[in-house]
Amino acid sequence: MSDSQPQQPSPFPPGGRGEGGGGGGQGPRRPPGNADAHAAAEATTLLLCGARLTDGRTVDVRLGGGRIQAVGTAGSLPSPAPARVDLGGYLLLPAPAEPHAHGDTALTADGEGPVSYGTDEVQRRATEAALLQLGHGATAVRSHVRIGDVHGLGPLEAVLQARRSLRGLTDLTTVAVPRLLTGAAGSDGLAMLRDAVKMGASVIGGCPDLDPDPTGFLEAVLELAAEHGCPVDLHTDGDDPGRLARLAAMAGGLRPGVTIGPCGGLSRLPLDVAHRAADQLAAAGVRVTCLPQGDCAALERRGLRTAPVRLLRAAGVRVAAGSGALRDAGNPVGRGDPLEAAFLLASQGGLRAPEAYASVSGAAREAMGLPEVRVEAGFPAELLAVRGDRIAGVLSLAYSRIVIHRGRVVARTSAVREYCDSAVAVALDLPRQGRVEPGP
Repeated sequence: MSDSQPQQPSPFPPGGRGEGGGGGGQGPRRPPGNADAHAAAEATTLLLCGARLTDGRTVDVRLGGGRIQAVGTAGSLPSPAPARVDLGGYLLLPAPAEPHAHGDTALTADGEGPVSYGTDEVQRRATEAALLQLGHGATAVRSHVRIGDVHGLGPLEAVLQARRSLRGLTDLTTVAVPRLLTGAAGSDGLAMLRDAVKMGASVIGGCPDLDPDPTGFLEAVLELAAEHGCPVDLHTDGDDPGRLARLAAMAGGLRPGVTIGPCGGLSRLPLDVAHRAADQLAAAGVRVTCLPQGDCAALERRGLRTAPVRLLRAAGVRVAAGSGALRDAGNPVGRGDPLEAAFLLASQGGLRAPEAYASVSGAAREAMGLPEVRVEAGFPAELLAVRGDRIAGVLSLAYSRIVIHRGRVVARTSAVREYCDSAVAVALDLPRQGRVEPGP
């Protein structure tokens, strides 16, 4: 199958009235995907033909009701519906998830003058960022959103509107990130954090490193999370072993759990101190989300950017990888691409390619409280097909991608590589991303 000639039904249904989006025509144009289209997609059966799995098998996969219905050898599955996608030449994988995004600040690096935090602007940025990440393969995104200061809860409301407008295309959840929670200024921050949870923020976050009383900040966050049954996802550089020890001691009993990141400061600690901190985090069940592509702007500092992933994994810490900044002040060239994060963990972080990919797929989904995905019957139909035959190859040259969310194709990126007609190119039969089939 040529990348330039996809043989599949259009992944995008015709538009219609749907949820969210700001109402009254005030927000950005809604992307395709609404309640009616979502319900129709759930009832549609889709057959993925000729996909390669990581164990080397070539299979057909039937999807329906948002789940994988059956996996069989190529040609063995009758399709009750005409919807088919030819995945010959593609590797089929569990879809990545993005555990650490910043939709409110995304895509602001090239702007002139102060960044606007008006509701319409934030909603537009958060929507565009989520769609860019969906195109890369992330069918679920956790977006950290700052609250407080002069902007109050406006940015959070905007991202929640983006979440509603994206229903059926991608799952977007929000982390409320207050700046201060202790002292005189902290009382306002704590009240606003409570309001954020009532509005719909599903995760409680923050940056204890920036509060005058980091321990007090942790106590406030963990108490509120326990009260509402929310997970916690905190920004920390991780360069203070005492602070990490206190966090581990305080977070050990909290369910549904605590995640911290990006923890690049752990790499600057003496090796024995870093080992001890990793052991404490593992014993408390605290997860770490590293950012191989670079720090985000939330910590307002720069240092050694990547957490010691191998050390943490060896201690038993569950480590996921996120993308962090997407073309904002934290990383003006950030791509928001989970496969790039996996590539960096494999090329520089010392992980094998399958381990690196698992950090942006299975481990990322686990950190976000999402169900496990396997290419097996009964599992959620959250899948990514990438042109190639092995994980190492697709991390190296992950150009063409087909993204499946809740059992339907929601995004597709196609690349065609051509070489000029020359004796050398013909003699070597150089590989191409796609070959255009001759016309009739």
